[in-house]
This record gives sequence, C-alpha cells and structure tokens, in this order.
Amino acid sequence: MAPPDVVCGFFAWQRTETLVDHPVIVWFRQDLRLSDNPALAAAAADGRPLLPVYILDDETPAGWRPGAASRWWLHGSLERLSADLSALGAPLLLLRGNAEAVLPDLLRTTGATAVYWNRCYEPYAVERDSCIKTDLKSMGVEADSFNASLLFEPWEVRSQSGGRYRAFTPFWKACLRLSEPAAPLPAPTRIRGCDGVPAGESLADWRLRPSTPDWAGGLRASWTPGEAGARRRLQEFVDGALAGYASARDVPAVDATSRLSPHLHFGEIGPRAVWHAVVHRAAEDATVAQDGATAKFLSEIGWREFSYHLLFNFPALPDRNLRTEFDGFPWHDDSAHVRAWQRGRTGYPIVDAGMRQLWHTGWMHNRVRMVVASFLIKDLLIDWRVGEAWFWDTLVDADLANNAASWQWVAGSGADAAPYFRIFNPVLQGERFDPDGAYVRRWVPELSALPNSHIHRPWTASEAMLLQSDVKLGETYPNRIVDHGMARDRALAAYKTITRGAA
Repeated sequence: MAPPDVVCGFFAWQRTETLVDHPVIVWFRQDLRLSDNPALAAAAADGRPLLPVYILDDETPAGWRPGAASRWWLHGSLERLSADLSALGAPLLLLRGNAEAVLPDLLRTTGATAVYWNRCYEPYAVERDSCIKTDLKSMGVEADSFNASLLFEPWEVRSQSGGRYRAFTPFWKACLRLSEPAAPLPAPTRIRGCDGVPAGESLADWRLRPSTPDWAGGLRASWTPGEAGARRRLQEFVDGALAGYASARDVPAVDATSRLSPHLHFGEIGPRAVWHAVVHRAAEDATVAQDGATAKFLSEIGWREFSYHLLFNFPALPDRNLRTEFDGFPWHDDSAHVRAWQRGRTGYPIVDAGMRQLWHTGWMHNRVRMVVASFLIKDLLIDWRVGEAWFWDTLVDADLANNAASWQWVAGSGADAAPYFRIFNPVLQGERFDPDGAYVRRWVPELSALPNSHIHRPWTASEAMLLQSDVKLGETYPNRIVDHGMARDRALAAYKTITRGAA
C-alpha cells in the first residue's frame, strides 16, 4: 500500500489488487429505515459484506445542529434501527466526529471498497458530500448516492425556460406532469455482516436524551420513534383520518392530520411509501377521492418537496430574506415579549395553547403554527429568525427546509409568501377553528371554565363571569401583552417603510 495522501480531508491510496469480497459501507443519515432505502438495497444486492454506520457529525454548522427535541428523537430512532439491522445480521456501527475524517479511517481499518449513502439537501451537507464523493473516487473507492428523501430531485423540476420555481402552484403542477413516483423498495430479508468491525461508540454515551431535568415525558407519551412507529402511524392515518382530511385538517382539537412529519424528517418512512399508501387507499375507497382528501394531502407532501426545492436552489434560505427588501425591515428587539411567546404567556389563548403544546409534545398543529408565527412576526414585530431558531430547538420534526421556508412564508419575505399585510387575528382564528374551545381547554386549563363565547377573548368577560370561572387576569392567566388591533396597524406601518424603499 502506498503512503497516504491528504485529498480534501481524505487519506488516499492506490490499490494493487482486485478486492472482490471487501465490505460495502452504508452511511446512514436522514434515512433511518430498512424499507425503501435505496442505498441499503443496492449494497445488499450483490451479497458483499455490509457495514452500516451512523456518524454523529460534529462539523454540522453550530446554528443547525440538531436541537434538543430532535436529539431526543434521534436516540429512539437509532435505537430501533440498530435493533432492526442486528436482527438481519449487520449491527449498526456508531461513530462520532467529522465525517470527512471518520470515513477514511473506517475504510483503512475494514478494507471496505465502496461507500453508499442516500442524499441530504442541506447546503452544508451538499458541500460535504460532494467533497467526500470526489475524494473517494480519486482513491479508487466506489461511491454512490441515492434519493430516499424526496419524490423528485430538486434539479429535476424546472420551468419551461429551465428556471427555478418560486411559487408553489406551478411547481406542483410541474411535479405532477413527471412520472409517478416509483414504488417503494422492500426491506432486505437478510444482510451479510462484516467481520473485523472496529469498536464503535455507545448510544447512551452521546447523551441525546435529557436527564437533569428530564423534560421529555410529554414527548415519550406522544411519539414512538422508529420505522415500525412510522409505518403504524401511516396505516392509522390512511385507514382513519384521511377520509375527512380535506375538511378537518385545520381543526387543532381533532386528530385529523397524519403526524408523519418527524418520521419523514428522520427518514423512518419515505415519501414514496406515503404517496403509494394514500393513492392505494383512494383507489379502494371512492369516498376518499371524492372528498378531495387525496389531492389535498398529496399537495401537502408537495409543499414539503417545494421547501426542499427552495433550500437546494437558494441555500441562504435559513438565514437570509429571500426577498431582499425585507433586509431593511424595522424589527423590534424585545426579550420579554419573546419569552412570553415561548412560554405560552401572551394572553391570547390560541397562541398560548399552541406554544404549550409545542413545549409538551415537541409538535404543534399546522394551522396553529401559522397563527403563532404570525403573532410573533407581525403582532410583536420580532424577526422571523428568532421564531425559526425556537422551533428548531423544540420541534421533533425540525427540518431545515420546511422550517426556513415556512417562517419566511409567514413573514412575507420568502417564495410564494403570504403577503405581509395578511395578519392573522388570533381571536378570530381561535373562534373559527376551535369554536368550542376544546384545543384551548386542553392546553390552557386555567381558562377551561370560561364559556365558549369568551374562551378566545377572556379580557372581554365580565368580572362576574371571570370570578365564576375562577380566572384572575394578570394572576392565573396573563393580560394581553399587546392589543392586536394596535399591533396590526403598527405592523402595516412598518411594512410601508420597506415598500417605499423598494419603490
């Protein structure tokens, strides 16, 4: 073996013999499943020894390392994947460090001659993976990547002029003109393990779960990370809530959404499996198709695709306004308001219910996400990046593409964004989508005795009604931190300052 050379962080060497039975490394990342895993299927296909590895990469940019809720989920997902792979004969090797340094070390130790992985689309991951693939090939190591995360690759969907889409509707129409997504691949039934595997790290030693204090009780009660949990959730959805999805999806007190978002983010299930399960169900039950549920739900999968399309084509999306006129927006810096929003203590019941649901379960209903985001950005004039960072840390489905695109959508600074002057009224949103107050009563129990007529506007209740309902504004429940009507006027005035500048 020739002396190693450093090439973009890799040790390169020349091979002088044909290595016909050396291992294939399968590098797991956001594809923590066995079924419909193209990299795993390709590696297992020719019977070579297989070495599955997960690398906790310390080189992820500091602002976008997994947040606390995501770390909790990652522990459970890796625990299940490791058990599933061990049952097939190839235990998961856990390593930690810079992937550009860890992989060549592993190649040298095991004599592996190929590395397969499924693609990630975050800007830092694209740059890293491109460098890794180039260096591996320069070393004579086979390197191949696959699509396990999306229905359509971002570079496949282009306008007739070859441009990048910045509006969802034409983007999704273009997607639907492409070939139907391929059927999901079956899981391997057997994997040939690899001998001489180096000692890895212990999942417990990574301390992904909180301990002092252990704040994850609500997460444990709400979720089952892992591929089996994902498949069970999908089956429950297509057999149940899918039929009424089009009409019930905006009602936060009803379990009418798929709740697949964290499973999709960690790759415990892929969008192809979701697509075909929904389409198959619609073919079996005409009422599902007639209600428009299938098309509506698949369009939500389309929004996920659109977010990745935006992130891939506009890699600064998580940090910078896509519409540059917002660079001059007069944001407020009010830590007391931010803290009240984070804790669910704004005095607006629907906002507080959503923020408390988020803290307890690591998830929030999508309709309420829009309401709380609009409140932070437009009622409080807080920079959307503050909300993006809080969601990143507290959501179990924190996903760079979806999180960034959604916050910019609400702010009005992104692609196909809601107009800045579209300002959600938190009272009217509550009365429309939670008319009997069931959602607010679940998450803001101190208001539970108020009648429906005042559950979303407790400040309008009479002293007698408040006393009868055991509500003391400013004590048992906070006063409003802003008046929505005045805040709306202030937001519109702020918006005019940047539209005049743009003109």
